[in-house]
Amino acid sequence: MLVLPLKFVSLVGCIMKSHSNRFNIYLLAALAVVSVCGCKSAGKHKKQLSAFHMHMEVNADASNRSQAVPIYRAQPFLLTIDKAPFLTEGNVAEAKVIDVVGGFDISIKFDRQGTWLLNSFSTANRGRHFAIFVQWTAKPGDKIGPGRWLAAPQITKPLTEGMLVFTPDASREECDQIVLGLNNVAKKLKTGSELNW
Repeated sequence: MLVLPLKFVSLVGCIMKSHSNRFNIYLLAALAVVSVCGCKSAGKHKKQLSAFHMHMEVNADASNRSQAVPIYRAQPFLLTIDKAPFLTEGNVAEAKVIDVVGGFDISIKFDRQGTWLLNSFSTANRGRHFAIFVQWTAKPGDKIGPGRWLAAPQITKPLTEGMLVFTPDASREECDQIVLGLNNVAKKLKTGSELNW
């Protein structure tokens, strides 16, 4: 607990009494500006959406069910994946950008079905990779972009908690936009609101 000297407390009290009318007007004006701007920007940010597709690495075969995709832009490598995603934005319960030593990661918490699927696929495919494809809107009012492959984390253990943390091939600003869009989709799906892609 912070204890202030009595002289300081009485000095602040005198200043507040003598300037209270002016102070209250400034405070009200500032709160009005913040509430108006906050409401407008919050409404716009609710329109930002992200699509999330998680695919499983598979062996290349002659069927039309797999394809090779480039992962990482700086030094791309091709990864053969199942074309059908096993997890989508519909399974995302919450997304966050988290700070780590040397940068940042994206953390995805999945819903009950997503947790079960992540556990099942990670248990059965240890040593393989997940391929993560994301599309997002860069700013409010924009249409959803073409997206790109963000990461291919290797499965080292069963993921039983319904959480996936990965280092994305994206800037911090892009990650913030992606996470905002995923959380907006999760809220809309919970409330049954329509998604306008």
